[in-house]
Amino acid sequence: MTALAPPATIAFLGLGMMGRPMARRLVEAGFKLRVFDVSQKAVSDFVGAHPSALATASAKAAAEGADALITMLPDGKIVRQAVLEGRDAAVEGLQAGALVLDMSSSNPVDTQKLVRDLAGRGVALLDAPVSGGVRRAVDGSLSIMVGGAAADLERVRPIFGAMGKTITLCGPAGAGHALKALNNYLSAAGLVAMCEALVVGEAFGLDPGVMVDVFNSSTGKSNATEVKGRQFVVPRNFAAGFTTALMVKDLRTAGDLATHLKLQVPNLAQAVAYWTAADGKLGKGADHTEIFRYAEMLAEES
Repeated sequence: MTALAPPATIAFLGLGMMGRPMARRLVEAGFKLRVFDVSQKAVSDFVGAHPSALATASAKAAAEGADALITMLPDGKIVRQAVLEGRDAAVEGLQAGALVLDMSSSNPVDTQKLVRDLAGRGVALLDAPVSGGVRRAVDGSLSIMVGGAAADLERVRPIFGAMGKTITLCGPAGAGHALKALNNYLSAAGLVAMCEALVVGEAFGLDPGVMVDVFNSSTGKSNATEVKGRQFVVPRNFAAGFTTALMVKDLRTAGDLATHLKLQVPNLAQAVAYWTAADGKLGKGADHTEIFRYAEMLAEES
């Protein structure tokens, strides 16, 4: 089938911190957008900034006439409601041959069920979660992990190309969501390790900025040291734009996947417990880089 290049029509559900810049990239690429969010203000603000986008009153209304529908929502349960089971669900408005692209971070097992249920309605779905945070959503350099049919990916590659720099077919349905959760497990573990190293080093009298610079020129280098150390942790601005609560959600997804597969993964289980406890201590809306503050709290308790 023909690739969906501009000016194809895309329905976009979810204009949060990540959804807004991703939708903006699509508008700027020349796609026709039909947008919906449960927040009317989010919709009006987006359409006010991008008048070519069309505000709609429901997921179903957004889906009407769309060649593809993108969901960028908090979790897979909300995606299922918006696309299939809720009032005015998107599937009621999708035309034959339209594709659903779930770019949210969802549970891969639930995604596989949603794929089967949508197939019974004649609708295909690709799971396509992203990595890179708000900064890379803004500049269109996200990493996009795709699960589903290769032919469907090729059809929507121009859509993904407007938002991301690296587009990887990870496997069949659910593979993208599984890999995203596991990626965030590694990200979370690396961030905690860096923060604990900084806490110990500072207590010894080391300069935290110097420590990060040395990590980045040594074997301790990681995404945490390269992207979060000097930028958010050392200056204590904690403004990476991804909450502790969202990290906990992704870690639980990875943990649930291991449980579903009947695997014992103790470090992963420990990470889920650590971040869950941190989320309770740090308070609602805390940025995930504030895990440094939690590391300090634990250190001071000893």
